[in-house]
Amino acid sequence: MTNLLRTPLYHVCLQQQARMTPFSGWEMPVQFGGIRQEHQAVRAAAGAFDISHMGKFVLRGPDVITQLQRLVPSDLSKLTSGKAQYTVLLNESGGIIDDLIVYHQGSVETGEQITLIVNAGTTDKDKRWLQQHLSEAIDFQDLSQTQALIAVQGPIATQTLQKLCPDDDLQAIPRYGHHTGAVSGHSVFLARTGYTGEDGFEVMVAAAAAAEVWQNLMDLGVVPCGLGARDTLRLEASMALYGQDINDDISPIEAGLSWLVHLDKAEDFVGREVLAQQKAEGPARRLVGLTLEGRNIARHDYPILQGDRPIGIVTSGTLSPTLGYPVALGYVDAEFAKVGQTVEVAIRNKVFPATVVKRPFYKAAK
Repeated sequence: MTNLLRTPLYHVCLQQQARMTPFSGWEMPVQFGGIRQEHQAVRAAAGAFDISHMGKFVLRGPDVITQLQRLVPSDLSKLTSGKAQYTVLLNESGGIIDDLIVYHQGSVETGEQITLIVNAGTTDKDKRWLQQHLSEAIDFQDLSQTQALIAVQGPIATQTLQKLCPDDDLQAIPRYGHHTGAVSGHSVFLARTGYTGEDGFEVMVAAAAAAEVWQNLMDLGVVPCGLGARDTLRLEASMALYGQDINDDISPIEAGLSWLVHLDKAEDFVGREVLAQQKAEGPARRLVGLTLEGRNIARHDYPILQGDRPIGIVTSGTLSPTLGYPVALGYVDAEFAKVGQTVEVAIRNKVFPATVVKRPFYKAAK
């Protein structure tokens, strides 16, 4: 695995017997004790993920929000200090350059401060796109390799992390809220966001302090988790994976992310005309959730059929550890996207029935 980047937690993960794998240019843990065990730990208690490979940008300037408004379809003018917004960067054809979270950190001397967390595989692409479209007056900091990022997820994640944060009331931070505080005595950026369908926090901390924070979580019984469980968890929660379920050629409307598209916002934005047309006429294809019977797993790129007619393609699929049956995401011709529609999936030269179902497949109890 030469020429791969390593996170500040790389050696700690090796010591915990993690199995490593290349992912988006990084050498990352795919599993520790086993994907099913890690998955169940997050659904039942708390798990920790090293997600330090993700891109981390800090933007400061007098009109950061206004400038970002032109690059995303969501209305960021409603975003206030301490709040976050999930959204997408768009290209001119309405395709998704990346999905990301925008964190509004309030006023600074030069205007506003915004933190962006982007996908690892698109960090360089996103950086070029943003710098191309933002004015030179915006101070752009790339913290991708100087800050670690740890996700603590699960029904008891918040109360467990609280033990390391004596000066902060984590329960007072709402979902998609964030706060600058301290964990194990180290200054951190705490965000009540995640990619598993469970409650929890993402903790951004200086690289030098990451191992201590990670170990303190382990000492409290938090289970170390790898990319394998992260993928099964996010798929059960029907959260899109960039590069599989969404990409530069897929619009947010096709991807079932119409709720991110605010055509009535004051500012014009890249790709607006295409999305307006798709909203008015309906897209030609739609992302759907599929369930299958038995242990017939629909994998990425498997064809979706109606009789002998190809009508779409699978983008993600797994045997759901929580539900006990196979689930998948895929794009189908719009006429076949209705919940209850029966289709077929070609798996290893055989055809198996599948049903379009409402997403998400799994939803955590409140």
